[in-house]
Amino acid sequence: MEFDSKRASYEEELMAKIAWYYYIDNLTQQQIADHLGIPRLRVIKLLEKARQYGIVQFKISENNAHTSMENAIAKQFGLKDVFIVPSAAGIENRNDALAQAAAIYISNRISDNAYINIGYGDTTCRILNHLANNSGLRISVVSLTGGVNYYLPNTFSSVFNARLYLTPAPFVMSNKEMVEAICSEPAVREIAEMVPLSAMTIVGIGGIDDNATVVRTGIMSPKDLRYLAMQGAVGDVLCHFLDINGKPVESPIDDRLISTPLETLAVQNNVIGVAGGESKVNAIIGALNGNFLDILITDRDTAELIIKRSS
Repeated sequence: MEFDSKRASYEEELMAKIAWYYYIDNLTQQQIADHLGIPRLRVIKLLEKARQYGIVQFKISENNAHTSMENAIAKQFGLKDVFIVPSAAGIENRNDALAQAAAIYISNRISDNAYINIGYGDTTCRILNHLANNSGLRISVVSLTGGVNYYLPNTFSSVFNARLYLTPAPFVMSNKEMVEAICSEPAVREIAEMVPLSAMTIVGIGGIDDNATVVRTGIMSPKDLRYLAMQGAVGDVLCHFLDINGKPVESPIDDRLISTPLETLAVQNNVIGVAGGESKVNAIIGALNGNFLDILITDRDTAELIIKRSS
């Protein structure tokens, strides 16, 4: 029931967004369909539904703050799409709300038997959980990093017909030579070769505080993060650290990572960044400035801070 209510909320947001593009930005129905990655027939039906629900009354009300912020962020950073959800109190609630929103967003935009890439982290694991419990789609999930434990949802429902292609290696190796040896193994090369062929890529964005996933999982220490912050780092994508302008910042573990390079991520289509919270705002801005994302899913409080700090 909770997922159904989230889906209804998402559909209302999608109706408002389509109406905005159609009546304010003067896009055609086909242009909107291409832009959002949905069928033109769905655009037509949702435009009609928007009129029935009173979202459109010969003009679009300017008080839809989410749509206004979504358009502002999308235009500023050249994104294909932005999806903003209401803010939830507490890290756990926020991460779960974002994960549910991402699961809905993904299931509305992929076809059966699609391949999607996914990065490590708490929020991305929650996304898999929600897809597992609420989606009947058959999908194939390709890992972007080593560390099998980061990709195993807590529960799999019987309707989740997913195939997991996991990199059979730790996330961080003991030295550079071991990374080179592992990456030359056929099983690891096979996973890496699947990444550019996937239809969609989902990544989390890490902050630079003591509550960061890389600290909680023991990948790095608080001292490591403080050193990186002194070098200008504001956060990470796939454990590759960035400054506010999206430029890489060298970390002590760069040579020991089993992780998809940022150069590969930058040329992927439909890269979705899912993150929220004040501690991640600068990291999100860095990822956006680096042009590593095509789509951003975040919450309202975070979106407001992104606009404020990047203006």
